[in-house]
Amino acid sequence: MSIAAAYLDNLNPEQRRAVEHGAIGPGPFAPLLVIAGAGSGKTNTLAHRVAHLIVSGADPRRILLMTFSRRAASEMTRRVERIARKVMGDNAGIMTDALAWAGTFHGIGARLLREYSDQIGLNPAFTIHDREDSADLMNLVRHDLGFSKTENRFPTKGTCLAIYSRCVNAEAPIEQVLGASFPWCAGWAAELKELFAGYVEAKQRQNVLDYDDLLLYWSQTMNEPEIADDIGGRFDHVLVDEYQDTNRLQSSILLALKPGGHGLTVVGDDAQAIYSFRAATVRNILDFPTQFSPPASIITLDRNYRSTQAILAAANGVIDLARERFTKNLWTDRSSGTRPQLVTVRDEADQARCIVERVLENRESGARLKEQAVLFRTSSHSGPLEVELTRRNIPFVKFGGLKFLDAAHVKDMLALLRFVENPRDRVAGFRLMHLIPGVGPASAQRVLDHMADDLEPIAALARAPIPPRAGEDWKTFIAAIADLRHSNWPADLERARSWYEPHLDRIHEDAETRRADLVQLEQIASGYASRERFLTELTLDPPDATSDQAGVPLLDEDYLILSTIHSAKGQEWKSVYVLNVVDGCMPSDLGTGTTAEIEEERRLLYVAMTRAKDDLHLVVPQRFFTHGQHAKGDRHVYASRTRFIPDRLLALFDKTIWPLAVAGGDRPASNGPRIDVGARMRGMWR
Repeated sequence: MSIAAAYLDNLNPEQRRAVEHGAIGPGPFAPLLVIAGAGSGKTNTLAHRVAHLIVSGADPRRILLMTFSRRAASEMTRRVERIARKVMGDNAGIMTDALAWAGTFHGIGARLLREYSDQIGLNPAFTIHDREDSADLMNLVRHDLGFSKTENRFPTKGTCLAIYSRCVNAEAPIEQVLGASFPWCAGWAAELKELFAGYVEAKQRQNVLDYDDLLLYWSQTMNEPEIADDIGGRFDHVLVDEYQDTNRLQSSILLALKPGGHGLTVVGDDAQAIYSFRAATVRNILDFPTQFSPPASIITLDRNYRSTQAILAAANGVIDLARERFTKNLWTDRSSGTRPQLVTVRDEADQARCIVERVLENRESGARLKEQAVLFRTSSHSGPLEVELTRRNIPFVKFGGLKFLDAAHVKDMLALLRFVENPRDRVAGFRLMHLIPGVGPASAQRVLDHMADDLEPIAALARAPIPPRAGEDWKTFIAAIADLRHSNWPADLERARSWYEPHLDRIHEDAETRRADLVQLEQIASGYASRERFLTELTLDPPDATSDQAGVPLLDEDYLILSTIHSAKGQEWKSVYVLNVVDGCMPSDLGTGTTAEIEEERRLLYVAMTRAKDDLHLVVPQRFFTHGQHAKGDRHVYASRTRFIPDRLLALFDKTIWPLAVAGGDRPASNGPRIDVGARMRGMWR
């Protein structure tokens, strides 16, 4: 075995301990928790452990490996085969083909439910609904119960499904879920319980399971001791990747599979637990060792193969201030004299220009755009940067969140500005009038027809017959249009938003999140000299022209990466720029309600910092545009550096100030001849 084990020689001592733990001997095998720091070779270690188990005589048919995506499971299986082939030759393929129980929690659950369907009263021919199908079925039940016609607005089908899913995955009562995550629905608890009961009955009548049922039914099945013993007895080894991202339901399943922990290995990093919005809980990994007697063994992988020591020192400093964590300090052999940079800029506009300049400097030095990434807490934070990148003709791909100018609420605001600028724009007018309660397609069409031939279309709009069911909302609309025609730019945006926000609250249940996009749009608009210039430039070269999430640019094309921090987890880049490292953004204003929320915000910053290999830039705008946080309304206020980098950590960073840009002057008014170009163009076709 010592000769054969040479394939483990490329592992460091901690990785090798994790790989060899409990692999040889009669068993039972003690539970193992591997705390795998960022960039510490977690996937490589887990693949080596599975391969080593097989090489050491474990039956691959009795190994259960659970990951968080099918792609990850397939890649893990391929790695296991490559490693095992070094010892077993061609036999490795035969052995790893027998590694049939590798997949996601949901995929494994579906297989087991079909196999045990006769014992749990489930028709094995059940079908599985995706999220869209589930929402549609929820809507049918919602309608049958009369909740779609309530006097006060009942939660939409998507919100109802999200509440149901959170209750299931967090194993939490509906009152707790509503209070913590859906406070605007708190008054509907009794009706939602009735809806969910009807939804479950409808699924059972139709012999369908939804995505959450795959875990819920599996968990309920494991509550039967005989079945639980039978399922658990099928596997000698159970390995789980990314354990910090599991929810309570998944933890319950795992502990029911191996209640004594024998043969159980979980791998993860509590410092990268950032998915509580999906009902994941960091408590699963923090509490894992003490759930067994004797406690599980803990092996920490703290050697980092990604970042420079200077970057790791700063990241360690940030996470060291966490209230509760497994102790580890990432280290590396990659020395560097360049510390991470804390870059102070005047405002968000300068932040965008600063990042673009540094990205281009790196590109001139030989770093491809693909090797650089800009990360942000929330999708809306990248709006000014997207505009600047497009203006400078720098291709980019954005991951996480909607394309900024493609979101319905942003398009609504732009339609209002376009209609005021050009009242003959029927598309913009039609979209706007549809926002008004009681105005349907026919009513909107009649109003637009009434305006069509009038020399004063705004006046004609004011004289148009009021749609019968529109009421006061129509008068408010007319008043807003009139005000905007005589308003001053960019103050127009504030008046436009004051008209639109009541409709935003009525139409969208996540209005608070969408409102941040409107504030961002207002900030972008302030950089343009006029409404006409703003609308023209965004129309000719919109930010989402090179930020198309439907597909990245051609494979041989270079492009910058823009990503939310959540979407960046598991990725790495040569240079990383983090936007808005200020209180209010990081931590988010919406993430400071509890200590647990603040700690997750700290971990988000840590995850962002540990994506960088060579260069890390944390950008701190001095002024920040705030919405609804001051008695005097929306305004620029001074921002404070994030609380996660207190003064005592500043020695770990290089502090720089980006020079203020000098704004270019507008073109002076012309006193030259005036011509009617429109008449010339019409004459071309006569």
